[in-house]
Amino acid sequence: MTTATPQTATIGHLLRDTDLSRPAYEQLLADATLLKHQRASGTIVPRLLGLNIAVIFEKPSTRTRSAFEVALHDEGAGCTYMDSASSHLGSSESFEDTAKVLSRFYDGIAYRGFGQNSVNELANHASIPVWNALTNEWHPTQALADMLTMMETTTKPLQDVIVCFLGDGHDNVANSLMTSAAILGMDVRIAAPAPLQPDPAVVAAAQDIAAQSGARVTVTTDVDEAIARADFLYTDVWVSMGESEESWDHRVPLLTPYRVDAAMMSRTGNPKTQFLHCLPSIHDSTTALGKKIFNRYGLNGAEVSNEVFHSTASRVYDQAENRMHTIKAVMLSSLASMTQGDR
Repeated sequence: MTTATPQTATIGHLLRDTDLSRPAYEQLLADATLLKHQRASGTIVPRLLGLNIAVIFEKPSTRTRSAFEVALHDEGAGCTYMDSASSHLGSSESFEDTAKVLSRFYDGIAYRGFGQNSVNELANHASIPVWNALTNEWHPTQALADMLTMMETTTKPLQDVIVCFLGDGHDNVANSLMTSAAILGMDVRIAAPAPLQPDPAVVAAAQDIAAQSGARVTVTTDVDEAIARADFLYTDVWVSMGESEESWDHRVPLLTPYRVDAAMMSRTGNPKTQFLHCLPSIHDSTTALGKKIFNRYGLNGAEVSNEVFHSTASRVYDQAENRMHTIKAVMLSSLASMTQGDR
């Protein structure tokens, strides 16, 4: 089999995880697996020849930008990267006007920015697919990579996997993880202090999905309840992009009990527990921010210890690579009609 075009579902926009049905989600993971194999074996057949994609990032990025650019190069498409300094988006040109103009030049738009309303506005006015490469509320391409990583690194089917997110439970990664896990029928737990728990509306939506999929969704302040028998512990930075540095003074006391270290890994009671992180991570004091945290709070690393981050249980670099394969699967699915002569 050489084609990677989804066989059972074709998606349009991907703005948040709930845009995907379970069959579509599972097909994207199957496609990503095939695409990963093709890249490793040197058997890629470019399927996006002649197409051009706009990659608009108002927030900086290493992994997501690289994933889009390399995926597009592999598939033979043109890629134009724009940041806040090289476009008029949001400053002197509206999202509506930008969407309508770019639709005349490009075949798809990847957008990374701030509020979810921005990517929604692009999609509302674009006549081409729009993909959310991160907003304050959702990070669906990250969750896809997370699911592929868990699928690859456990012998269990995903619906039998227990994944626990610890830390800032109201961030975009936690929202997407919880919702995607609910779609796929998994046991997902969010352990976070009361002020940093997920938006109740997001939890309610995930629980509604779980009622149909057979998933289990738990949100708690109790670390031991959340991590019991977990196959994966997942965490993220304690202060997200765009938040003030003063937030650390508030967050560190709240979140230190949720820090993933060797003791936390052993408390799961599962000797095979693995570690996930979307990156970047503050796991030592070698970076400028890591040094500040060490000097100010006495923590060598914040959300995760260096020992766990670099342990044999860590799957963080697998997640980073898998961003490329799952993003490629998303773009191929969205652009399927254009690659089948219907352009």
